[in-house]
Amino acid sequence: MHPRNRPFWLLLPLLLTALATVTVAQQSRPNIIYIMADDLGYGDLGCYGQQKVKTPNLDRMARQGIRFTRFYAGSTVCAPSRCALMTGKHMGHAYVRGNGEIPLRDTDTTLAQRLQANGYKTGMFGKWGLGLNNNSGAPQRKGWDEFTGYLHHRHAHNYHTDSLWQVRNGQLSVLRLSPTQYTHDVIMDRAFEFLQNRQADKQPFFLYLPITLVHAEMATTDEDARPILTADGRSPFPETPFVKRPGTSYSSQQNPKATFAAMLSRLDKDVGKLLELLKQYGMDKNTYVFFTSDNGPHREGGANPEFFDSNGPLRGIKRDLYEGGIRVPMIALGGRVRPGKVSNAVWANWDISPTICALTRTAPPRNIDGLDMSRVLMSSAPAPANRSLFWQFDEGELRQALLQDNWKLVRLKKKGEPERLELYDLGQDEGETTNLAASKPDKVAALLALMKEAQTPTEHPQFDWSKSEQ
Repeated sequence: MHPRNRPFWLLLPLLLTALATVTVAQQSRPNIIYIMADDLGYGDLGCYGQQKVKTPNLDRMARQGIRFTRFYAGSTVCAPSRCALMTGKHMGHAYVRGNGEIPLRDTDTTLAQRLQANGYKTGMFGKWGLGLNNNSGAPQRKGWDEFTGYLHHRHAHNYHTDSLWQVRNGQLSVLRLSPTQYTHDVIMDRAFEFLQNRQADKQPFFLYLPITLVHAEMATTDEDARPILTADGRSPFPETPFVKRPGTSYSSQQNPKATFAAMLSRLDKDVGKLLELLKQYGMDKNTYVFFTSDNGPHREGGANPEFFDSNGPLRGIKRDLYEGGIRVPMIALGGRVRPGKVSNAVWANWDISPTICALTRTAPPRNIDGLDMSRVLMSSAPAPANRSLFWQFDEGELRQALLQDNWKLVRLKKKGEPERLELYDLGQDEGETTNLAASKPDKVAALLALMKEAQTPTEHPQFDWSKSEQ
């Protein structure tokens, strides 16, 4: 008998089996949590060498998962790094190539939009930085079901404010706060609420946490400061008070070093709480958790990267294209990640979008610079050889860098001055102390050719840096 002619009661078992198969398939789709700290340096975590501040939860995450030693941010500052993460394009092709309130366009598809279209519930809690409330980059237009946090970069410099933004039920609105509230508390409470709700609805989710710790200003809570300070309330570090200057947004801080330590400790504590909640809710086996930073450490608002050795063995900090400005921590845990491994695979945050698409069986973006690195997470497969990574940035001086295997070319150019080329062998000189450009002209020429090939003209006039070439 043809199935079309069978009685319904005979077809019912087949229908129930098919429905159960679909349900199991939906449940088996892994959840994704991507935590991106703000201005956290390569050497700021214990598992990367930090000596002055304890980070036990992140250290344990590294031991239980995989810790990468050569993962790179998309840029040396905030907005372009986030653009690379969301779109899979490096700074030779991205739309947002520098800081400024330049929104993503309607034509720019984000990782959140792709996952949302694949049935994922999407939540972002922290700093967006790729669009404001009234333009094409507003978060509800870029794939976010829920959001609580900052839209504007300058707004995100302060931890005490009268408002944040929120997306709920598809609508963006203002969330009014008391200026006494610590915004990180508000943001994390909403993130934990999002996670709890996913336990109830069983929908696969993408939780993006671009939190503002440990970016300036140096501000913390009494509860977070208490374990850092001595019994009589003093800082354990030699302090130079930071005094607010007129016209700037950073608040004065009597104990900036102790405050930074408290902020870093709080970041570690919240990662620990998040991992415990995953276990409590039975989500830990089917959730990939990534932890990284948007760029290297800063020296603003009283922050002192030299005292804390925040860039570890690397040269440079935020706004540099030396390793300290762009090489950042990356820890991955859960799902099918190889446990207890340390990897020196070279990859960057523009690889995250295609990698997460592969992990979640989501249609990947096309015509991007990012590569699917899921095999590196799940097996001992090496990263692609001879691949080149490119960065550029301009704030008064055009800075460009190209990395291929262990060879790195840095190009520096100021208007009206000749270019300066620096070549480093990172396999022998991780700290970029010895410029080999003069002794290896053929290697310089080869990398310079790749650097020129990696760039296309910008589509936004703010990032037209051709004047620096003149």
